[in-house]
Amino acid sequence: MEHWNALLVTHVIAALFVLAIGPFQILRRRRDRIHRTMGYLWAAAMYYVCFSSFWIVTAGHFTWLHGLSAFTIVTVTLGLVSAVRRNIRSHLGNMIGSYIGIAVAFVFAIAMPGRAIPQLLAEDPGTAAFVAGLVVLAVVVIFVSLKRGGSAPVRHGERNRTLSHFLRV
Repeated sequence: MEHWNALLVTHVIAALFVLAIGPFQILRRRRDRIHRTMGYLWAAAMYYVCFSSFWIVTAGHFTWLHGLSAFTIVTVTLGLVSAVRRNIRSHLGNMIGSYIGIAVAFVFAIAMPGRAIPQLLAEDPGTAAFVAGLVVLAVVVIFVSLKRGGSAPVRHGERNRTLSHFLRV
């Protein structure tokens, strides 16, 4: 079995986080502060997944998944730039395309025998389910926290400084 190390574990958790946030971002009708903040978290996790993949190699060789990572770094960046420039069509295309790419990579990662995730699913499905459940719970907690935090009125003279305010490009 492939050795589970901190890099591989954090890569898998970040990938699950990206997969869980995606539907929130794509299916929500409103494009508001919550969408921006969740989007910045999604993009940061996506960058981590892509960049960390270059240190996860099988027998010292890169695979097509590494090419997908390089391509995804470009598409996520283009999606962020498009959002800042208010080019919504380009933003949607790049971000939804990036999400589809990570979904394809995930299917490949769980379907190919000999990879770490299928072995974990076969040997310890309880741990895999527990970690996936924690990631989904974390996404729900973040979303609900942002939703509840957005309902508080801003006092006169105070600026509403959210995470998305500080992360603006």
